[in-house]
Amino acid sequence: MKVVDFLKRKREILAQHPFELKDWLSPAIRDYWREFQQKAHLHPLLGRVLDLQAESQSEQQQDAATVAQVANGQPAVAQEPAVELGAEAAELYAALQARIGEETHVGEWLHVSQPMIDQFAAVTGDHQWIHTDPERAAAESPFKTTIAHGFLTLALLPQLTGSVDEATPEFPTARMVVNFGLDQVRFPYPIKVDSNIRARTKLARVTPIKGGLELLKEIKVEIEGIRRPGCVIESVTRIYF
Repeated sequence: MKVVDFLKRKREILAQHPFELKDWLSPAIRDYWREFQQKAHLHPLLGRVLDLQAESQSEQQQDAATVAQVANGQPAVAQEPAVELGAEAAELYAALQARIGEETHVGEWLHVSQPMIDQFAAVTGDHQWIHTDPERAAAESPFKTTIAHGFLTLALLPQLTGSVDEATPEFPTARMVVNFGLDQVRFPYPIKVDSNIRARTKLARVTPIKGGLELLKEIKVEIEGIRRPGCVIESVTRIYF
């Protein structure tokens, strides 16, 4: 049998008899498995393992499709990984796709005081004088005053972006919204004590994932009266249903 014929035959068999391990399990065990997957997403590490497993399965499916195309004498075409979305996730995905590139949130001004900076220094142990010693900063700092820690600015993002307001949740139909990380962070200009800051958020990308959606947001922290931003961030958020 020629290699091409062999590959075509294997493709036909796989197409006629698709299966997964969970299909062999009893209904009761399948229910336990679904419950485990849902709870695992609450844990950052286990959730990441499940996501990697789903990505690996998608890659294997794409590889199989590519082999089939070559076996049939067709040019290989890159395929987008298929992710099945529930009704609520699909509805939100469609709505967010229409808003890509738009500014989705402009926060209220927040006053950055010296007590706020001092409290952050106490929690993190970062008591560097440029943050906590107003007299020395006035005499020696090029900014002539104390400045906020860069990580304090990041810690304020939930408040600045309005993502922790339980009265008006951004995604009310979601079961859980998770901060998945930051792709890029820059601090173009120092935030001096007694400055007012606010965040402007733009939606850059929406990607279906197993169990929900992944959003990439571009966030700019503005300083009142200053042209340059205090912080520019690419933030990754995951929404689970």
